[in-house]
Amino acid sequence: MMKDRTEFLGYRRPHGAIGARNRVVILPVDDLSNAAVEGVARLVPGVLALPHPYGRLQFGEDLALHFRTLIGTGANPNVAAVVVIGIEPNWTEKVVEGIAKTGKPVAGFSIESHGDTATIAQAAGVARRFLQDASEQQREPVSVADAVFSIKCGESDTTSGLASNPAVGQAVDWLIDQGATVIFGETSEITGAEHLIARRCANDTVRSKYLEFHEGYQQFIQETGFDLMGSQPTQGNIAGGLSTIEEKAMGNIQKTGTRPIVDALAPAEAPSQRGLNFMDSSSAAAEFVTLMGAAGSIFHFFTTGQGNIIGNPIVPVLKTTANPKTAAQMAEHIDLDLSGLLTLDMTLGEAGEALVAMMLRTLNGRLTAAEVLGHREFVLTKLYRSA
Repeated sequence: MMKDRTEFLGYRRPHGAIGARNRVVILPVDDLSNAAVEGVARLVPGVLALPHPYGRLQFGEDLALHFRTLIGTGANPNVAAVVVIGIEPNWTEKVVEGIAKTGKPVAGFSIESHGDTATIAQAAGVARRFLQDASEQQREPVSVADAVFSIKCGESDTTSGLASNPAVGQAVDWLIDQGATVIFGETSEITGAEHLIARRCANDTVRSKYLEFHEGYQQFIQETGFDLMGSQPTQGNIAGGLSTIEEKAMGNIQKTGTRPIVDALAPAEAPSQRGLNFMDSSSAAAEFVTLMGAAGSIFHFFTTGQGNIIGNPIVPVLKTTANPKTAAQMAEHIDLDLSGLLTLDMTLGEAGEALVAMMLRTLNGRLTAAEVLGHREFVLTKLYRSA
């Protein structure tokens, strides 16, 4: 059986981490550096530019999360090498030093006192060399046990909780049993099922950490003076038959499987323990997958009911649905049609097998629908306004 295969052909990084892609990334520290980053990508077309709108006058935990996300993105095992560009030398060097701890090639350039033109020219020269070196790296047999995976659902409907999410739960249980690491999150979308997640925490310490994240989120919402109606559940969720956040939560947690939760992580925090990890995170798809990539995920399972089209530049996002209408009308976005679960043409075990099989094909190099269509949503999470 396909699920008996526990190896794939991946890239082994200097410190032992394994990846499924081999990107050379041009990473801006701040919004002012986007033009230079994109200039390098035009001169060296094979590299991957990641422009974003933040990085100026952030402070406190918001700034710490910004650095954690940028450093984690560059450190992701799907990245072979990184060129960092920032307006100021100090923050640029901070990101470079963080990525350098992985042992992979990284170089930084600051625009102050040099200007865009000279910075682009110098950075492009290094990017060219990094890209040529990366092109010689060879895939080798590696184990799923040494990889980090992540999961999310989006534009969910009744078919998500009934079929596609339980199928992902089967794949998650299999990965955990092989010794792999899996991250889930969506703090807001567990509301109403938080007691079930708390019950699965491996010990009181993990349980306390998880509940602190959950209660902090609830307090934040209450302090705004608003409720989440129209945002949670979304209009798409409501159209798909999910009328309350509790209904959404009960379907959501189906994709986490049944294994114990070994730790609760801050946003963009890399897991330190193998097994199933919770991360305090936004439920917005692009923000979520960006955080997962920053935490080290090299592959993402994404279930959708009404039809979410999310992708990511670093992490291949495999999308699946059990909604036959979505599978037919948005076929170009769906990597695996699981609607057979609802027509009883497929068992839950068979659906789990199919997900693992498609995961292994993707880890070995098969492009996901999102990758083919150019979906490279890279969205940083911001906690509060800048100074």
